[in-house]
Amino acid sequence: MSGFSESEERQELRKQVAKLAATYGPSYFEKQARSGEKTTELWLAIGKQGYMGVNIPEEYGGGGGGVGDVAAVCEELAAQGCPLLMMVVSPAICGSVIARFGTEEQKRRWLPGIADGTETMAFAITEPDAGSNSHKITTTARRDGDEWLLTGRKVFISGIDEAANVLIVAVTEDARRKSGGPGKLKPCLFVVPTDAPGLEANPIDMEIVSPEKQFAVFLDDVRLPADALVGDEDAGLLQLFAGLNPERIMAASFSTGIARYALEKGVAYSKEREVFGVPIGAHQGVSFPLAESKIEIELARLMTQKAAALYEAGDDMAAGEAANMAKYAAAEAACNVVDRVVQVHGGNGITREYGVAALLVAVRVGRIAPVSREMVLNFISTFSLGLPKSY
Repeated sequence: MSGFSESEERQELRKQVAKLAATYGPSYFEKQARSGEKTTELWLAIGKQGYMGVNIPEEYGGGGGGVGDVAAVCEELAAQGCPLLMMVVSPAICGSVIARFGTEEQKRRWLPGIADGTETMAFAITEPDAGSNSHKITTTARRDGDEWLLTGRKVFISGIDEAANVLIVAVTEDARRKSGGPGKLKPCLFVVPTDAPGLEANPIDMEIVSPEKQFAVFLDDVRLPADALVGDEDAGLLQLFAGLNPERIMAASFSTGIARYALEKGVAYSKEREVFGVPIGAHQGVSFPLAESKIEIELARLMTQKAAALYEAGDDMAAGEAANMAKYAAAEAACNVVDRVVQVHGGNGITREYGVAALLVAVRVGRIAPVSREMVLNFISTFSLGLPKSY
C-alpha cells in the first residue's frame, strides 16, 4: 500500500473477485442459506482462481500475499451479497497460524488444501464459561506417551460440518499445574480431524440467515499424534494473536463488505422510489444518513488497511490495536447503515423481497464476534489510553 491507495495488484484482485462473486450474487447466496445448503460451488471457484489462499506462501499452493489481500477478497465477496464467514476462519486464522508457526511437514500437509478450498479448516477458541477470556480456557491436552488426549467443550464454532480439520485452542495439563492460579495459563493449538473419535459437534439453532452453521463441540479424550500440536506449547499468546489479529482484520472486512452492499441497495432504492414528485433521495432526511454511512464505511476500511499493513510488517502489538479499532469501527458502520437502509425502504425494508431485513441480524454479529465491542473498548482503554483495568 502506497500512501492512501492500495497497490494496483490489490485493486485488480478486488476487481476480479467482485466479477466472480457477481456471477453468483445475493440470490444464489440467499437461496443456499435459506434452504440449508452450502455455498460450496462458489467456495471452490474462489479456491480454483487462487483467491482463497492469496495470503498463503506460494510454496504451499498460495498466492504469497498478505492478510490485506485475503481481507480484500472477503470484503469484495460480501459487497456482492456473498459474505462467506469461513473466509475469516480457514485461510486467514488457520492459514496464518500454520504458515507462521507450523513445521515444514505441517505446512505441506494442511496449507495446500486450505489454499485451494478443498480442505477447509475450522477454528475453536470460545468456551461456554470462558467467553472472551482466553486465560480461562478449560479445554485440556494431556500427554499419553508420544500422543495427546484432548478434553473439553467449545461453543459457537463456525462451519465444523464442512471442515476436514479444526484448529483447537487448549492448555496443557502441565501448564495448568504450573500456572499458579487464574490468568497465567498459556494457550496452545492443536489440529484435530473433525471425524476424530471422541469429537462430537451439535448444531446451534441460530436466527442468522447464513450457509455456515454454528456448533457446540464436545471433546472426550480425543487422541492426537504428537505432530497435531502447532508451534510451541509454551509460546502462549504470541501464537494465538498470530491468528486473532487476522481474525479481527477479516471480521472488519466482512462487516465493511456487507455495509457496502447495504448502502448500494439503499442508494439505488432512493433514486428509484418517488414520493411527492421527486426521488426520495432528494430529501436530506434520506440522503444525509446515507452520506454519513459512506463516511463511516470508508473510515473503517482505511483503518482495516492500516491494521493489515502493520500485521504484514510484523508489528504485532500495533497491529492488534489497529485491528481492534478496525473491527469496532466496521461493525458500527455496518449496523448503522443497515438500520438506515431498512428505514429508507420503509415497509419494503422488512419484506424478504427487498433483501435488507435479514442483514439486521447478520451485521449485529459483528458487534458480538469474534470479540465483543465492550472487550474492544476495554482493550483500547487499557492498552491505548493507559487506564486501569476493571477486570
